[in-house]
Amino acid sequence: MDYTKVIEFVKETVEQNGRPDNYPFRSRYEHIMRVYRWAIKIQAQEGGDLEIIALSALLHDVGWDAERPHEEVSAEVAVEYLVEQGYDEAMIGRIGDIILRHPDKDTEEELSLECRVVMDADLLDEVGAMSVLWDSMATACEDESSYKKAYYRIKNYYKINLPKIRRCKTTAGRVEYAKRMKCIEEFLNELERELF
Repeated sequence: MDYTKVIEFVKETVEQNGRPDNYPFRSRYEHIMRVYRWAIKIQAQEGGDLEIIALSALLHDVGWDAERPHEEVSAEVAVEYLVEQGYDEAMIGRIGDIILRHPDKDTEEELSLECRVVMDADLLDEVGAMSVLWDSMATACEDESSYKKAYYRIKNYYKINLPKIRRCKTTAGRVEYAKRMKCIEEFLNELERELF
Protein backbone atom coordinates (compact mmCIF):
# COMPACT_ATOMS: atom_id res chain seq x y z
CA MET A 1 0.00 0.00 0.00
CA ASP A 2 1.16 3.55 -0.72
CA TYR A 3 1.58 5.53 2.50
CA THR A 4 2.85 8.73 0.84
CA LYS A 5 -0.11 10.76 2.09
CA VAL A 6 0.28 9.45 5.65
CA ILE A 7 4.03 10.14 5.60
CA GLU A 8 3.40 13.73 4.46
CA PHE A 9 0.87 14.16 7.28
CA VAL A 10 3.38 12.79 9.79
CA LYS A 11 6.18 15.05 8.53
CA GLU A 12 4.02 18.19 8.66
CA THR A 13 2.50 17.35 12.05
CA VAL A 14 5.84 16.58 13.68
CA GLU A 15 7.33 19.82 12.33
CA GLN A 16 4.43 21.82 13.77
CA ASN A 17 3.82 20.13 17.12
CA GLY A 18 6.67 21.85 18.98
CA ARG A 19 8.26 18.76 20.49
CA PRO A 20 11.77 19.76 21.54
CA ASP A 21 14.56 17.54 20.29
CA ASN A 22 17.02 16.65 23.03
CA TYR A 23 19.83 17.15 20.50
CA PRO A 24 19.93 19.35 17.40
CA PHE A 25 20.72 16.37 15.17
CA ARG A 26 17.91 14.14 16.51
CA SER A 27 14.94 14.37 14.20
CA ARG A 28 11.63 12.94 15.43
CA TYR A 29 10.49 12.49 11.82
CA GLU A 30 13.62 10.49 10.91
CA HIS A 31 13.12 8.35 14.04
CA ILE A 32 9.54 7.63 12.96
CA MET A 33 10.68 6.63 9.48
CA ARG A 34 13.35 4.28 10.86
CA VAL A 35 10.78 2.67 13.17
CA TYR A 36 8.44 2.28 10.20
CA ARG A 37 11.16 0.52 8.17
CA TRP A 38 12.02 -1.77 11.12
CA ALA A 39 8.35 -2.59 11.59
CA ILE A 40 8.04 -3.65 7.95
CA LYS A 41 11.15 -5.85 8.25
CA ILE A 42 9.94 -7.51 11.45
CA GLN A 43 6.45 -8.04 10.03
CA ALA A 44 7.95 -9.82 7.02
CA GLN A 45 9.34 -12.43 9.43
CA GLU A 46 6.69 -12.51 12.15
CA GLY A 47 3.48 -11.84 10.25
CA GLY A 48 0.58 -9.77 11.51
CA ASP A 49 -1.61 -7.24 9.74
CA LEU A 50 0.81 -5.20 7.64
CA GLU A 51 -1.48 -2.20 7.32
CA ILE A 52 -2.09 -1.93 11.06
CA ILE A 53 1.64 -2.31 11.73
CA ALA A 54 2.65 0.25 9.09
CA LEU A 55 0.11 2.87 10.17
CA SER A 56 0.86 2.35 13.87
CA ALA A 57 4.60 2.73 13.28
CA LEU A 58 4.12 5.85 11.16
CA LEU A 59 1.82 7.51 13.70
CA HIS A 60 3.34 6.27 16.99
CA ASP A 61 5.18 9.52 17.84
CA VAL A 62 3.18 12.05 15.83
CA GLY A 63 1.77 13.96 18.80
CA TRP A 64 3.28 16.15 21.47
CA ASP A 65 2.09 18.19 24.44
CA ALA A 66 4.38 19.20 27.29
CA GLU A 67 1.58 18.53 29.79
CA ARG A 68 0.54 15.02 28.69
CA PRO A 69 2.22 11.72 27.75
CA HIS A 70 3.18 11.73 24.07
CA GLU A 71 1.52 8.37 23.47
CA GLU A 72 -1.88 9.77 24.52
CA VAL A 73 -1.54 12.80 22.29
CA SER A 74 -0.18 10.69 19.42
CA ALA A 75 -3.10 8.25 19.71
CA GLU A 76 -5.59 11.13 19.61
CA VAL A 77 -3.93 12.73 16.59
CA ALA A 78 -3.73 9.36 14.82
CA VAL A 79 -7.36 8.44 15.50
CA GLU A 80 -8.60 11.84 14.32
CA TYR A 81 -6.51 11.61 11.16
CA LEU A 82 -7.58 8.04 10.35
CA VAL A 83 -11.26 8.89 10.90
CA GLU A 84 -10.90 11.85 8.51
CA GLN A 85 -9.30 9.53 5.95
CA GLY A 86 -12.18 7.05 6.20
CA TYR A 87 -10.35 4.07 7.70
CA ASP A 88 -12.34 1.24 9.25
CA GLU A 89 -13.45 1.93 12.85
CA ALA A 90 -12.14 -1.40 14.20
CA MET A 91 -8.76 -0.83 12.54
CA ILE A 92 -8.57 2.68 13.98
CA GLY A 93 -9.25 1.30 17.44
CA ARG A 94 -6.46 -1.25 17.14
CA ILE A 95 -3.99 1.38 15.89
CA GLY A 96 -4.92 3.77 18.70
CA ASP A 97 -4.38 0.99 21.24
CA ILE A 98 -0.94 0.13 19.83
CA ILE A 99 0.13 3.77 19.93
CA LEU A 100 -1.05 4.09 23.55
CA ARG A 101 0.89 0.97 24.58
CA HIS A 102 4.10 1.37 22.55
CA PRO A 103 6.29 3.03 25.22
CA ASP A 104 5.55 0.40 27.89
CA LYS A 105 8.30 -1.99 26.79
CA ASP A 106 8.39 -3.75 30.18
CA THR A 107 4.72 -4.71 30.24
CA GLU A 108 3.79 -8.28 31.05
CA GLU A 109 0.33 -7.87 29.51
CA GLU A 110 -0.79 -9.99 26.59
CA LEU A 111 -0.25 -7.91 23.45
CA SER A 112 -1.33 -8.34 19.86
CA LEU A 113 1.33 -9.42 17.40
CA GLU A 114 1.00 -6.04 15.69
CA CYS A 115 1.68 -4.22 18.96
CA ARG A 116 4.70 -6.40 19.70
CA VAL A 117 6.13 -5.72 16.23
CA VAL A 118 5.78 -1.93 16.64
CA MET A 119 7.29 -2.02 20.14
CA ASP A 120 10.30 -3.98 18.87
CA ALA A 121 10.73 -1.64 15.90
CA ASP A 122 10.76 1.35 18.27
CA LEU A 123 13.28 -0.39 20.55
CA LEU A 124 15.62 -1.24 17.67
CA ASP A 125 16.07 2.42 16.82
CA GLU A 126 17.96 2.87 20.10
CA VAL A 127 20.76 0.36 19.51
CA GLY A 128 23.38 -0.56 16.94
CA ALA A 129 25.36 1.61 14.57
CA MET A 130 22.75 4.35 14.97
CA SER A 131 23.39 4.55 18.71
CA VAL A 132 27.17 4.73 18.15
CA LEU A 133 26.58 7.65 15.82
CA TRP A 134 24.11 9.24 18.23
CA ASP A 135 26.48 8.94 21.21
CA SER A 136 29.38 10.31 19.18
CA MET A 137 27.39 13.29 17.95
CA ALA A 138 25.97 13.95 21.43
CA THR A 139 29.48 14.00 22.85
CA ALA A 140 30.61 16.38 20.12
CA CYS A 141 27.89 18.81 21.24
CA GLU A 142 29.30 18.90 24.78
CA ASP A 143 32.10 21.03 26.17
CA GLU A 144 35.58 19.52 25.94
CA SER A 145 34.50 16.77 23.59
CA SER A 146 37.03 14.08 22.74
CA TYR A 147 37.29 10.61 21.26
CA LYS A 148 37.75 9.13 24.73
CA LYS A 149 34.69 10.94 26.04
CA ALA A 150 32.68 9.49 23.14
CA TYR A 151 34.13 6.04 23.84
CA TYR A 152 33.04 6.17 27.49
CA ARG A 153 29.56 7.36 26.57
CA ILE A 154 29.14 4.59 23.95
CA LYS A 155 30.42 2.00 26.45
CA ASN A 156 28.08 3.27 29.18
CA TYR A 157 25.00 3.09 26.97
CA TYR A 158 26.10 -0.31 25.68
CA LYS A 159 26.05 -1.59 29.28
CA ILE A 160 22.67 0.02 29.93
CA ASN A 161 21.11 -1.33 26.73
CA LEU A 162 22.57 -4.85 26.83
CA PRO A 163 19.97 -6.28 29.27
CA LYS A 164 17.13 -4.52 27.47
CA ILE A 165 16.97 -7.40 25.00
CA ARG A 166 14.46 -8.83 27.49
CA ARG A 167 12.08 -6.10 26.30
CA CYS A 168 11.90 -7.56 22.80
CA LYS A 169 8.51 -9.08 22.16
CA THR A 170 9.23 -11.03 18.95
CA THR A 171 11.85 -13.56 17.88
CA ALA A 172 12.87 -11.36 14.93
CA GLY A 173 13.25 -8.39 17.26
CA ARG A 174 15.45 -10.35 19.68
CA VAL A 175 17.66 -11.67 16.88
CA GLU A 176 18.13 -8.19 15.43
CA TYR A 177 18.69 -6.63 18.85
CA ALA A 178 21.43 -9.17 19.60
CA LYS A 179 23.09 -8.46 16.22
CA ARG A 180 23.04 -4.74 16.86
CA MET A 181 24.53 -5.12 20.33
CA LYS A 182 27.25 -7.34 18.86
CA CYS A 183 28.00 -4.57 16.37
CA ILE A 184 28.52 -2.10 19.24
CA GLU A 185 30.65 -4.60 21.16
CA GLU A 186 32.93 -5.15 18.15
CA PHE A 187 33.16 -1.40 17.56
CA LEU A 188 34.13 -0.79 21.22
CA ASN A 189 36.78 -3.54 21.08
CA GLU A 190 38.34 -1.99 17.97
CA LEU A 191 38.11 1.52 19.41
CA GLU A 192 39.83 0.38 22.62
CA ARG A 193 42.73 -1.01 20.54
CA GLU A 194 43.06 2.32 18.73
CA LEU A 195 42.57 4.70 21.67
CA PHE A 196 44.49 3.08 24.54
